[in-house]
Amino acid sequence: MRPLSLAARQRLAVLAGLAGVTLLAWIYLLRMDADMQAAMAAGAVCELHPWTGADFAFTFAMWAVMMVGMMVPSAAPMSLLFAAVARRAREQGSAVAPTFVFVSGYVAVWTLFSVAATAAQWSLEQAALLSPMLASTSPAFGGLLLAAAGIYQWTPWKDGCLDHCRAPAHFFASHWRDGALGSFRMGAVHGLYCLGCCSVLMGLLFFGGVMNLLWVAGLTLFVLVEKVAPHGAAIGRLGGGVLLLAGGVRLAAWLTGS
Repeated sequence: MRPLSLAARQRLAVLAGLAGVTLLAWIYLLRMDADMQAAMAAGAVCELHPWTGADFAFTFAMWAVMMVGMMVPSAAPMSLLFAAVARRAREQGSAVAPTFVFVSGYVAVWTLFSVAATAAQWSLEQAALLSPMLASTSPAFGGLLLAAAGIYQWTPWKDGCLDHCRAPAHFFASHWRDGALGSFRMGAVHGLYCLGCCSVLMGLLFFGGVMNLLWVAGLTLFVLVEKVAPHGAAIGRLGGGVLLLAGGVRLAAWLTGS
């Protein structure tokens, strides 16, 4: 059996690292869900209450871990190409940081997004628009979430951001920087494009339920397919049409009182 080449070992190491981080995030989410289900089975009632600083910190941590579990898998193609380009750059004498620095820049952007998501959750709870399971309680609000996500899937801004996410070689040709700071910056820029691509979809968590892990997994799969599948852009537009139709039906039912 021939030993693996350096490039193959590097790809396996990057994939193992990304898979490990993703797995840890999902273990955390599954454990949190199990604790909630156990509390409900024991008769505990989930009630919304005024937030404390600890509540905000806990909710932020939940969102940050959730974003890692949802978004890191779709960053695999970009991370693998970064590792390959960085290896060749180091062979030519350039100073390039390890791949985890690039991934850290990407995660940093989604961590900042988690602050905004936490604030949005607090605002929606204060407005009594969320159930204890953090799903929309308002047909109008739910319909607007679906319709907004559907419309956004067809916008030029969405297309531009998705094109960057689906073209790693073009991204690095345009944004390559040497050094640790440059690697972190590239990861952050990629994260910003990814944020532009997927942030509106993340709003759908407030429709299906932030604590509904099947819904979370479904959105994760949709984002992954959209970014890496051969016809991902077309699938994204098709999904947008379905979301818009579902949102329109929900809003029509609300308006007619049916």
